[in-house]
Amino acid sequence: MEEAIREFLREDIGHGDITTEGIFRGERVKAVLIAKEGGCLAGMPFATKVFEILGGVQTFSTKKDGETFEAGERLLILEGSAESILKGERLALNILQSLSGIATLTRTVVEKLKGTGIELLDTRKTTPGFRYFEKYAVRVGGGKNHRFGLYDMVLIKDNHKRVAGGIKEAVKRVKQVLGPAYKIEVEVESIEELYEALECEVDMVMLDNFTPDDVKRAVEIIKGKVKVEVSGNITPENIKEYAIEGVNYISCGFITHSARWIDMSLRVL
Repeated sequence: MEEAIREFLREDIGHGDITTEGIFRGERVKAVLIAKEGGCLAGMPFATKVFEILGGVQTFSTKKDGETFEAGERLLILEGSAESILKGERLALNILQSLSGIATLTRTVVEKLKGTGIELLDTRKTTPGFRYFEKYAVRVGGGKNHRFGLYDMVLIKDNHKRVAGGIKEAVKRVKQVLGPAYKIEVEVESIEELYEALECEVDMVMLDNFTPDDVKRAVEIIKGKVKVEVSGNITPENIKEYAIEGVNYISCGFITHSARWIDMSLRVL
């Protein structure tokens, strides 16, 4: 995390903040970071780390990640080097605005699933280099992380099936190489593929782009033999239609790739 933030600072500052360094003469100031709209906070440890790395700044957060805030609330108070505060301003804001946006949207969707027993999962549809942070924000909002990368879970998708020649051959090859070391999930795109996956004794199936009626039929066929994930074109508007008994997880890429940033600003007093 710290290495990533240092790289973000190098990207923004480069060989130097020529505006700040040209104007400031060692001034010390007090500044506040203010929410311009309400939401669920995420990213405060990363935002304060920005100023810790730059040095010469004390930070006092008024909210913890996972807590809600309203428009006009002061979320962070900063005291110290004006140069460090201005150098870190944009990065800290970008982190807090983007991650709070993800956490806020995630919490909204999780609330829609309340009482169903279904868990909301994220996907790998994340910003390159920013996945750790975005998946962290999903957890803050009450969602769960699916796999972090290609290395921690077997998920046989459409192109794997095409290359291998079908689900059975794909599962067979994975088991030959990995044995029982990893659980196997298979994406199915039809009821016919579902039957094929169940014959292979996999651990989990992903019902991809199924209609709610097709999901109900699939759940009746599965009868609790494997875990069930539903994915594909699910939005906050239609997610309740997929909250069907027998479904264990609903995965949604939009909670990371389509979350709107929460508006915030930083002001020197």
